[in-house]
Amino acid sequence: MVDLKAVLQDMQTLIEVESPSEDLKACLDVVITANQILENRLGSKGKLIEVAGRTHLWWGSDTPQVLLLGHLDTVWPLGSISEIPFNVASDKLTGPGCVDMKCGVVQGIHAIKLALDPRIALLLTTDEEIGSKTSRALIEKAAASAKGCLVLECAQDGALKIARKGTSDYKIIAHGLASHAGLEPEKGINAGVAISEIVLNIQKIANSDLGTTVTPTVIHAGTTTNTVPAKAELSIDVRSWSIAEQQRVDLEVRKITSTVPDIKIEVTGGINRPPMEKSMSESLYQLATEVVKDLELESIGAAEVGGASDGNFTAALGTKTIDGLGAVGAGSHAKTEWVSVTDIEPRVKLLAGMISKLLN
Repeated sequence: MVDLKAVLQDMQTLIEVESPSEDLKACLDVVITANQILENRLGSKGKLIEVAGRTHLWWGSDTPQVLLLGHLDTVWPLGSISEIPFNVASDKLTGPGCVDMKCGVVQGIHAIKLALDPRIALLLTTDEEIGSKTSRALIEKAAASAKGCLVLECAQDGALKIARKGTSDYKIIAHGLASHAGLEPEKGINAGVAISEIVLNIQKIANSDLGTTVTPTVIHAGTTTNTVPAKAELSIDVRSWSIAEQQRVDLEVRKITSTVPDIKIEVTGGINRPPMEKSMSESLYQLATEVVKDLELESIGAAEVGGASDGNFTAALGTKTIDGLGAVGAGSHAKTEWVSVTDIEPRVKLLAGMISKLLN
């Protein structure tokens, strides 16, 4: 039986402890809070694991057969709870980080309570929103022994996520030479012009037929309005369905040049998360449909999405992985994010049913 009142109470508790990824103290606080919820609901606390000054939380088996995977960090700065406070009105639950993904974490804890078994582990990280650099090794260690990894990110319009694009991140830096923009601009080497040229050219690396996107995002150039920019920086977001495309784009990005004379171009970054390919989720999606039928729940769809998660890492290891088993709602990273209250109980039951079937 799912105790909806207790679930909502835990969701409020977790949401009201703000945890922007960059704030290590805030991330530690939310880990401690989540650990207390684990003790309250499951009777035991997990292990706090510190990596490079950042704390993650591992509860349960050291060599799990079923891994539940989630993150506690959010994109929301401290103080956001005052602007968008936790609230439940009719079917909508709101609050910073509710759908991405604190409500999913709480649903996972309550699903474990229904299917309690020593072969389960729950890993909650605190750097997913900024690339999982300190948690990737932990994630891969936790997934190595698992029959399946169930990722607690939110559903996609109610559907489970059966494939995710891989992600790559780059920073291109143009190094030029400053000079006075009015007195002797010709003596400068304009890094702003160089980076602008690259912005136009970099998008040509994309391949729409294969679903590969190469998107310029953040641009910085110059220091004052009367100085030729000596330095300019461009951040690039790359998404693709295959590792082959990621590798092709990587080669192309590293060859990028500018026609500005004497400019020097530096490229940093690279492939971050490999794709979560559909073949890695097919058996788990079939399992989910069986649980839906057994429990007489509403039918559940399947979606292939452009956003990546830590499930990309587990799938790349060869561990069967399915995503979107967290909250049903919408608005990730937006002030309008919300979670469906009526879908909480059936999704907890679905998750518990999948855990039991995987183990038995």
